[in-house]
Parts: sequence; structure tokens; C-alpha cells
Amino acid sequence: MTNLASTRPHSAMLPILAVLVCAALQILTPLLPQLGVGESIGSQSDNVETLVTPAGWAFSIWGALYTGSTLFAVYQALPAQRNDALLASIRWPAAGAFLGNALWALYTQIFGLSAVSAAIILFTLTCLLIIYRQFASRAPASAGERWLVYLPLSALAAWLTVATIVNISASLRFHGVEAGSAGPVISAALVVVGGVIAAAALYAGRGNLPYALVFLWALTAIYLDGGQVEQLVGAAAIAAAVLVIGGAWAGRKAAGSTRAAPVARA
Repeated sequence: MTNLASTRPHSAMLPILAVLVCAALQILTPLLPQLGVGESIGSQSDNVETLVTPAGWAFSIWGALYTGSTLFAVYQALPAQRNDALLASIRWPAAGAFLGNALWALYTQIFGLSAVSAAIILFTLTCLLIIYRQFASRAPASAGERWLVYLPLSALAAWLTVATIVNISASLRFHGVEAGSAGPVISAALVVVGGVIAAAALYAGRGNLPYALVFLWALTAIYLDGGQVEQLVGAAAIAAAVLVIGGAWAGRKAAGSTRAAPVARA
């Protein structure tokens, strides 16, 4: 009995430490080219750029995403938060997402944006969608949850949703699969599909505002890059933005109706 009880604090600390370590790894791994290992992610992306690749300036969002992830990692490790039910349910998925980012950067810098990199980013997105589902089932209970949990991880989920679509498109080009004259149509379809996915996620997620804003950021970058090369892609980016805004509005309205329902019955 004593031995079992003594192991519980150690097992409880494992996911907390995993989040801290993996949050650090996702920031450090992209620095490997500075040590002579592989090529920068930007350079690898340029080699397989497609019509759905956002403009280069959009990737500056990683500074905010890394900062938010680090703040989350520190917050969830604070003694006052160690027994929090929401944090307990998302620590392992968060660690998985951060580790996925690190593995993706490591692989991509060495081998490029191949099908393997797409598989890694799909794993990362899956981890983030598990977290997003937890957010969809409840609103933030405190300012700490709102700013240090809900905001950074929702933003990361949105960016990875876009990044998954972009990476799949890039990996097809990496492996020599070219769409030819159908390229603009396929690219536009991918953008609209992304908008539909985001709208559905926003409706289910109570109109998650950080998710919506980051997705719109990415769509703006697609519109100002590939959308200026092919009008069809630009039109698709606008249509996807309308879907995202509509999904966010409908999600927030549905969440408001759910909260108000008990009052109306009373």
C-alpha cells in the first residue's frame, strides 16, 4: 500500500514534465540548420511551393504560437494547476502535439516535405483536435484557462489544420504528382474544403474565436499569394473566409442559446 501511494506523485508528474520537455523541443528543433543539420524549413517549403502555400510573412505566427505553447507548458506545471481536471485531460495530447511539431521540423529539415512529413503533421493535428474537443465541451472556467490554455492551443489547432492541407499539397509535388492545367481547380477545391472543415469545427467548438482568427490569417496569406496568381484560388479563399466567419457566428449563437435555455425554462 505504501509503495503504491508513493508512486502516485511520480506518475502524476510524468505528463506535466512531458509537456515541458516537448514544448522546449518544438522550439529548439527548427534551429538545427544553424548547427549544420539539414536545410531551413522555409527553404524546403520553397522547393515544393503550391498555390495553397500561404505567403511567407504568415509563418511569422510561429513566434506567437511558440510563446503561447511555452506559457501553457509553464502554467500547467504550477502547483496550483496540477490537479486541474481540464489540464489532466489534455496534457498527454498537448505533449503529443508539441512532440509532433518537433519531429516534423526534424524530418522536414533533413528530408523535405514528403509523405512522411504529411503523416507526422496529421498525427500532430489529431492530438490538437482531441484538445479542441475538450474545449468544445466546456467554456474556460478562469482567466488563466482562457489566456494560457484555451487561446494558445486553439490557435495552434487552427494553424495545424491549414498546415495539414498545405503539407499534403506540397508532398504531392515533392513526389512528382503534378495536376497540370487542373492545378488551380484542385487548389481552389482544397481551400474551400479547408473552409468547410474549419466552419464545422467552429460550430462544434462554440465559435472558438482564436481558431477563427488564425484560420482567417492563413486564408488572407493564401489569397495574397496563390490567390493573386490564380483568380480561382483567390475566390476560393474568400469563400472559405465567409464559411469560417459563418461557422464562428453560428457556433457562438448556438452556445449562447444553450446557456440561455435553462433560464427560459425557469
